[in-house]
Amino acid sequence: MADADPSRGAAAGEPAADRMTIEPTGSATSSSPRHRGWLRPVLMFGVPLLIAAVGAFFYFTSGRYIATDNAYVRQDMISVSPDVSGRIVAVNVRENQRVKAGDVLFRIDPEPYRIALAQADADLATARVSVATMATDTGSAAADIQSARAELTLAEATYRRQAELMKRGFTTTASLDAATQAVEAARAKIATGEAAAARARQQIGSGGGASQPAAIQVALAKRAQAAMNLERTVVRARTDGVVSQTNRLQVGNITPSGVPALSLVVSDRPWVEANFKETDLNHMRVGQAAEMEFDAYPGIKVHGRVESIGAGTGSEFSVLPAQNANGNWVKVTQRVPVRIAIDGAPPRAMIAGLSTDVTIDTWAR
Repeated sequence: MADADPSRGAAAGEPAADRMTIEPTGSATSSSPRHRGWLRPVLMFGVPLLIAAVGAFFYFTSGRYIATDNAYVRQDMISVSPDVSGRIVAVNVRENQRVKAGDVLFRIDPEPYRIALAQADADLATARVSVATMATDTGSAAADIQSARAELTLAEATYRRQAELMKRGFTTTASLDAATQAVEAARAKIATGEAAAARARQQIGSGGGASQPAAIQVALAKRAQAAMNLERTVVRARTDGVVSQTNRLQVGNITPSGVPALSLVVSDRPWVEANFKETDLNHMRVGQAAEMEFDAYPGIKVHGRVESIGAGTGSEFSVLPAQNANGNWVKVTQRVPVRIAIDGAPPRAMIAGLSTDVTIDTWAR
């Protein structure tokens, strides 16, 4: 039986090497079951947990952030206009120059206003002379009143004598009439003197409770106006900022009063005006944190907070508000301006009008 097996194998024509099989090593056979052992629980429990975590994240953070790219940097701008008109004789600033409060921007020809001030000084001197003259007239009127009273005393005494003589028959009717006329003339003279004195006192302001006569007060007011106009020929910056639109200032041009001659950008107080859709305002509150990115400065993020929410939509404050009372009305989502205050000092210059992307965190609802 032992010799039969090789003969059958040889008879079948199979080489001995082909009949040999390679058995796997013990390490390979043991690692495959272990790998399948921990991978299966991970796939069974880990994937569902990951899906649940992602779903929970989107569920709890859904609507937390609202964003818009319809936002721009804003800065206070002051229109500088002269208070007096005249010819420009000097321009002390150039375009985009930074100035401080009190710096001279430009000057207007002061000569016409110096002449006006000199005229006002002359008018003031004339008023003082006139008041002094009226004061003298007051004294003269008082003297005339005293003289008239003395004449009245004498006229009354003469009248009494003439009346007594008339009773005794030692005088004539003409003499008595003359004495009566003298008394009336003396009384009229007293009345005239008192009226002249009252008029003089009224003109110099002695009876109106004023600190100075009216004529002098008028002259002083005109002089103060002339001095102020002369001072206003020098136009100064009202606050710190950057000068803009100086091309309208040319030496020799006539600048009218009240017309803007240049603009002053107050660059130390920038803010961002973001126009959010009305559907984004439900959970927006003043004080919520905001993050801003600028097209001009890629990679820079500036933090801020909601300072105020507009009292009306942009269309309400437009020059020509929309008229929706017609048959072609189409509902359009409105935009509400929201003011975003910038925290701290930005790392780059905030130029008015820069495009901005604003994201507000409404987590604290």
